[in-house]
Amino acid sequence: MLGLLISGCGAKQIADSPRTASASTISSTTIDVPFYSQQNYQCGPATMAMAMVHAGVEIAPDQLESALFTPGLKGSLQVEMLATPRRFGLLAYQLKPELDDLLQEVAAGHPVIVLQNLGLTIAPRWHYALITGLRPDQDTIILHSGEIANYSMPMSTFERTWQRGGSWAMVVLAAGDLPATADEKSYLTAVSGIEAHGFLRAALRSYQAAISRWPESLGAGMGSANCLYALGELEQAANTYLQLTKTHPDAACAFNNLAQTYLDQGRHSDALAMIRQAIAIDPHSPLYLLTLTEVEQAQTKKRYQHL
Repeated sequence: MLGLLISGCGAKQIADSPRTASASTISSTTIDVPFYSQQNYQCGPATMAMAMVHAGVEIAPDQLESALFTPGLKGSLQVEMLATPRRFGLLAYQLKPELDDLLQEVAAGHPVIVLQNLGLTIAPRWHYALITGLRPDQDTIILHSGEIANYSMPMSTFERTWQRGGSWAMVVLAAGDLPATADEKSYLTAVSGIEAHGFLRAALRSYQAAISRWPESLGAGMGSANCLYALGELEQAANTYLQLTKTHPDAACAFNNLAQTYLDQGRHSDALAMIRQAIAIDPHSPLYLLTLTEVEQAQTKKRYQHL
């Protein structure tokens, strides 16, 4: 038995936020992103369509309306904004609520979806926009927003409206691309969302990108091997699991999955050795005990076939 790992569309004045170090050092950036006008509370679908087209999926806002627009709220929920790109094999990654991370992504050529509150804290006007550029020398940020493409907004105004929106931001990238500010755990969680929707090749590219960034990552290695196994590429999967057992000798999951792969290849003796190692590491796992039973039954069946 194979085991898994991880895996409303006016403003109250408040004091300007202090300028961050990266804001003063990042060069001017312009990202070429198609524009869809946002009307009738449709800022969520329009913003997401723009980001997805930039990431390589041709789609229009009306094709996303049923998934993203909640009529009772007259807007789009953040959880659905993150879930929707994954249904198309794209990486959806939520950024940390830090301006530095947002600026680094834009500087890397990644348009950033942001949630702003254009109203008051007690009377919010929620609005999604897409950051398409930076002008540090002019202290401005560039957005596809509402009915205006490449709208220049003072950085201080953006910060206030973004902070009132909870400092929420995300990027949508093609599978295999890494956010500039990605951390290992959050990235692997995002990739698992692609895998869960059955985009195994896309997930595999993303896990392999993670291995390039974090060579010792057990989660990335397991994710890559699991995708190879699901794709029927058993020899490559076995080699990947085997390497993980060497670099992570206490990873019972790698031994278990290697045992399952050997079993599928008819390598019963090798499978038995690997599952016994997994159980030695974690003797109480029902999953590993089930794999042991499957291996032993396969061996017994094979012996009877040779009588």
